[in-house]
Amino acid sequence: MAKVIKTKRGIDIRMIGAAAKEYGQVSQAKFIGFNPDDFYGMTPKPIAKVGDKVEIGSVLFVDKKNPSFKVVSPVSGVVSAINRGERRKILDIVVENDNQATQASLPAVNWAGSVEEIKAGLSDAGMFAFFKQRPYDVVANPTDSPRAIFISAFDNAPLAPDMNFILSQETANFQAAINVLAKIAPVYVGVDKNATWANGLQGAEVTCFEGDYPASNVGVQINKVAPINRGEIVWTVTPQEVVIMGRYILKGKLDFSKTVALVGENVVKPTYYKVVMGSPVSALVRANISQGVASRIIAGNPLSGTQIFDQSWLNPLVSQVTVLPEGDDVHEMLGWIMPRFKMFSVSGSFLSGMCSCLRKRKNFHFDTRVLGGERHMIMSGEYDKVFPMDIYPEFLIKAIIAGDIEKMEALGIYEVAPEDFAAAEFVCSSKVELQKIVRKGLDLLRKEMC
Repeated sequence: MAKVIKTKRGIDIRMIGAAAKEYGQVSQAKFIGFNPDDFYGMTPKPIAKVGDKVEIGSVLFVDKKNPSFKVVSPVSGVVSAINRGERRKILDIVVENDNQATQASLPAVNWAGSVEEIKAGLSDAGMFAFFKQRPYDVVANPTDSPRAIFISAFDNAPLAPDMNFILSQETANFQAAINVLAKIAPVYVGVDKNATWANGLQGAEVTCFEGDYPASNVGVQINKVAPINRGEIVWTVTPQEVVIMGRYILKGKLDFSKTVALVGENVVKPTYYKVVMGSPVSALVRANISQGVASRIIAGNPLSGTQIFDQSWLNPLVSQVTVLPEGDDVHEMLGWIMPRFKMFSVSGSFLSGMCSCLRKRKNFHFDTRVLGGERHMIMSGEYDKVFPMDIYPEFLIKAIIAGDIEKMEALGIYEVAPEDFAAAEFVCSSKVELQKIVRKGLDLLRKEMC
């Protein structure tokens, strides 16, 4: 039986627009694209050229500093464009899909062999594009020897997809990947109480987490199970990418399809779709989005996701696309002074926020307005109420702003990623962009240490 950890601090944000547990139909994309910025921490070097024929598994680009980090094509076809921006920065690499699904010839892999053989096999298949490392929350270096590999197999962020629904048919693939990853380092899997698919999972330490968001964040799970010390490296990988590895291990063929939930108040019918990594966002949203209302499209959840547009390519590591009303057409008389019953409130500014039982029963309307301006941060303890890690978030933020590396280390920056501060940023009465501050702190630390 899995060990149970209950997190006492967090926030349950119930929003309109959760996905129904069914799959919608979407046509296969004619063009597939990758934006190197989605693989934070690497410098892209194109391998494929415009006009080159590629197969599933053909290398599109590598990390200039570490060529064993490869991003491969999820479809067969022709490289139709390599778009560049200022200073010749690569904006995206586009492949025209020929719908033939021709597989590239990859070296045979002995999955029962040495760690070096396993890493080489994963690298050749482009699987290291799925790994991130802590500290710094950047792409993993295949040549490193991690202390552990962490997988959070559930998500309780607002409108998050039900990973138990997605993974229930993928148990064999998930297990196959765990068997291989466990040869590289000890594997830790975080689940919730409804993860019946994980019963009998072998080769990993399974922990059941109970609590509000961000209990599903892999950073929280690392902090509760096996905190990172200075000089240590751990890898993290998302569950659907584990499944993709398992398919390759079991069948010897690459299949980069995954499930993406299209959710949010401005979605006509929130549902799940099977798509290939790098598909255009337009394939999902154009036929299933409310018309006549300004919408914001977000890759990921509303708290830690990134704003994208329907011309964008789907981030390979994202399992959720959220569409919310902008709210720029809303004009409210007296603003927050009105005694509202339909607005979510943590502090009790509205009558609907004074009763916790009402907050847990009702789905609330949200738009993208900030509803206030940024001001000086006050040490009020409001971050602590939604921050379940054994870290003082306000003190860490101040150390980052001051650029005090010694204090940043002492206060636990090695364990955090920007997403771990998403809930704290949501409740921040000073409207401080905490996630951007944490990202700058991690980049500063990496520059100094690496």
